[in-house]
Amino acid sequence: MDDDVISALEAIDPSRADRFADGSIHPLMKRLRQEAPVHYCASSEHGPFWSITRHADIREIELQPERFSSSYQRGGVSLIQPPGVESLVTFIQMDPPDHGPRRQALVPAFSAQEMTRLSENIRNRTSDLLDQLPRGKTFDWVSDVSVRLTTDMLATLFDFPWEDRHLLPEWTDWIVSLERIQKEPQGRMEKMGEMAAYFLRLWQERASTPEAPDLLSRMIHSGALGHMDAPEFLGNMATLVVGGNDTTRNTMSGLAIAFDQWPEEREKLYADTGLIITAVPEAIRWQSPAAHMRRTVTEDTEFRGKTFKAGDSVVMWYISGNRDEAVFENPDRFIADRKNARDHIAFGYGIHRCLGARLAELQLRILLEEMASRKVIVRRVGPVVREAHPFLTNVLSVPVELH
Repeated sequence: MDDDVISALEAIDPSRADRFADGSIHPLMKRLRQEAPVHYCASSEHGPFWSITRHADIREIELQPERFSSSYQRGGVSLIQPPGVESLVTFIQMDPPDHGPRRQALVPAFSAQEMTRLSENIRNRTSDLLDQLPRGKTFDWVSDVSVRLTTDMLATLFDFPWEDRHLLPEWTDWIVSLERIQKEPQGRMEKMGEMAAYFLRLWQERASTPEAPDLLSRMIHSGALGHMDAPEFLGNMATLVVGGNDTTRNTMSGLAIAFDQWPEEREKLYADTGLIITAVPEAIRWQSPAAHMRRTVTEDTEFRGKTFKAGDSVVMWYISGNRDEAVFENPDRFIADRKNARDHIAFGYGIHRCLGARLAELQLRILLEEMASRKVIVRRVGPVVREAHPFLTNVLSVPVELH
């Protein structure tokens, strides 16, 4: 058993990266929910911080942005603080009143009307990809399905040059990889500079053209984002590229794992495709693509009998709240027809709820519909490889065969 699971509560560091790769994070979080739902870690690689592990407590903190700040000026939304992070300004790391207008400028790109416009494109790409996958031969579901589908979607969203779309997952991996953050900080900043230069060229090309449905054009023609300085431009491009990749990519990978682990749930869904409406949020809940979000206390605050001091870091563990037994029965299991799957908090809650949630759900729904129509059976033939990462639940490899 993991040493921290049996150790004294005050000695536990919930952010230790290795447990996110080996799965030991889940029994640890269960213990914290039961014994110390508001837990203080005095010493970690990322400094001291409070952990919030229960679903209701996370939602309560999310609804108080004036008291629990997301601002980059206070450290932003992640425990991980890479070199140069202070120079990145992004709308998700802003508080009111700065946050609202910038977020609102992007909302039309994810409207119901836009989802309808994009759905045929998504379905055609998904259908073609599934038909091209090898039968009876081993391949990696992550690289050959999850990465390809989300890369093509992101390129479509940005109207990104199709021949260069391979750059999008490459930039994502450089931005979020914990190993590169720790061991290759200079190379990482160079890759981010490369990304910014590429998007700046596209921006300049489209600045003199009428507004189009793509995300860049909407930003160019908005009052809130049309005149960003260099740090905000880099920060927002990084946020949109990573956000457009990781949430959907990792949930698609989680689906393959869940269907292999519980084939009866796959069969249940294939027999009744009406269950896809619950299976999509259930997959997002079960995978929880973002393990945590961080906030900084703006004033001394009492919370559940604990005293938060101004400046304290408070970490909301979505990976724990989404498996809270008080909300979800048998929470460690993927259940295709879970009635309250939409109560998950994987997208956050309140003013910072994930902007692209609707698009992520659309891609997952279409993938499940196309898999069900073909009765695709995904069988894992090797170990799942997860990144040791306390911020994003990255699935790196799932070797499978189709039958």
